[in-house]
Amino acid sequence: MKVNERIKFLRTLKGWTQEELAEKLKMSPNGYGNIERGDSEITLSRLEQLANIFSIELSELLGLREVHIFNLIGSNNSNSQNLCNYSNEQLQILTEKQALIIEQQNKEIVYLKEIIELLKRDKI
Repeated sequence: MKVNERIKFLRTLKGWTQEELAEKLKMSPNGYGNIERGDSEITLSRLEQLANIFSIELSELLGLREVHIFNLIGSNNSNSQNLCNYSNEQLQILTEKQALIIEQQNKEIVYLKEIIELLKRDKI
């Protein structure tokens, strides 16, 4: 997963709009949208700022420790609450978040299987 995709994933996981995250970054929504689409380069200081906003380490944001991003799920997972208290729109957002989580986990599984295969080949 590319950094811009990871940023979008984390933003969605937090339930923030692009405009909300742009405001946290003190930048225009259009400028933030360019980052999320991968249309502009991200400076190290901006990456550090994003990591702080998401409450993760820079290495996690960069994907160096991608597995740890899923620790966010436990602290932000709303499934433990009564789903009857949600509107249809809120349930749709929760469903989309879960779909993103599953998609990311499937990518992680493929990645781990590739590592296993490489390790098996190295031992032969």
